[in-house]
Amino acid sequence: MSAVIETPEAVGSPSRRVAIVEGPADRCFAFDAHRRIALDRFLVDVQGVAAGLPEAACAINLCEDRYRFLVAFCAIALRGQINLLPPSRAQTAIEDVRRQYPDSYCLSDVGLSPAPPKLHVLPEPLAALDAIAPDGRMPEVDLDALAMIGFTSGSTGAPKANPKTWASLRTSTAQNAAALRDLWPGGHAAGHSVLPVVATVPPQHMYGMELSVLLPLFAPVAVHAARPFFPEDVAHALRHADAPALLVTTPVHLRALVESGIALPPLAGIVTATAPLTQALAAAAEQRFGCEVRELFGATETCVVAHRRTAREEAWRAYPGVRLHPQPDGTLVEAPHLPAPVILADLVELRADNTFVLCGRQSDLLEIAGKRASLGDLNRRLLSVHGVIDGVMLQLDACDVTGVRRIAALVVAPGLDEAAILQSLRVSVDPVFLPRKLRIVEALPRNDTGKLPREALLRLLG
Repeated sequence: MSAVIETPEAVGSPSRRVAIVEGPADRCFAFDAHRRIALDRFLVDVQGVAAGLPEAACAINLCEDRYRFLVAFCAIALRGQINLLPPSRAQTAIEDVRRQYPDSYCLSDVGLSPAPPKLHVLPEPLAALDAIAPDGRMPEVDLDALAMIGFTSGSTGAPKANPKTWASLRTSTAQNAAALRDLWPGGHAAGHSVLPVVATVPPQHMYGMELSVLLPLFAPVAVHAARPFFPEDVAHALRHADAPALLVTTPVHLRALVESGIALPPLAGIVTATAPLTQALAAAAEQRFGCEVRELFGATETCVVAHRRTAREEAWRAYPGVRLHPQPDGTLVEAPHLPAPVILADLVELRADNTFVLCGRQSDLLEIAGKRASLGDLNRRLLSVHGVIDGVMLQLDACDVTGVRRIAALVVAPGLDEAAILQSLRVSVDPVFLPRKLRIVEALPRNDTGKLPREALLRLLG
């Protein structure tokens, strides 16, 4: 086994079978407050779990513990099955995926209530599987085989399936590793230094998958087994690392860390995605924690394709080999890991230095009284109001008496009232785009990755 990650060019080698995980047997693969788990221990757990899995074409991987998710992810693959990753753990989301893939079962590390059909629960502890002895060979997978299918949740209809092969995942991981290379202790090129990773995002989400599941598999990375959520939990998890760790998080979690005033141990860096990161928050985090904050851009359909240092840069820098082609209704993305170009709803403006800026999404563009704006820009202006901790604007479905779909807002702003917020917005927002309904709430209904389901927002508005 080698600790050197394959380059995108190497993925296309004649041999179509590759090791399911990279690195020396004794390298630290995962850690928590109680133990360090070496790669060879991980492989024992994987092969033990694989031997006990039911026969099926697919498995819905619902494991919450990140280490157990990794064990389950690889065990499913060794049985020749496909990991299905629903957009959430909600019962309806699981049922939607099962309807699309009836030859599947659910795999979890804890009992679920209500329990979905065909639920298989991992044994506790995994050490009970030691009686199933692996044969000593490095487990392999076929590069062309489907490793997983991630699902994007839409406002209507069933979740959209996004299949990924092992070849695609290895190539995209190589690009992520290259983009983060300078954060490795002693330099990633040395090949023997292990970068600890602590993540606040779920492994089922594509961003969490890329940075906290695939990186440990194919790069010298050790991942914290848990998923810390609150600032105190994040600080506690970071203290378990043997070296300054990379914190994989979201703007919502990052804001909570900054505003908590909690002290964190030295960090290798912070990466964030899933929602726009303001320059002010990025700069505050860099000053507060003494490390670089990098924002990643991508989607379930494409994986990560670009990055920027938001505190200092407006423009995004695409990964090597990634090409963006603006379209009337979005952006066509070509990348080394994509079998075919993908169209995203994001609108971009290309610059002469091969960077780009985001101009919103086609679905976010508004036209009222002959004037145009974007919800993304309106949200940035709302969040810039002094005293606003969190907030969102949205366009209502119903028209008013003039036939116009007006703007509404939900705002978390202790100490402010609606009139004060509106007065601040009038400075920078055209009157036709000011929210006609503005409600101050204690918190926004964000999901596991910090996103805001529209249905939940409409319920809060009443």
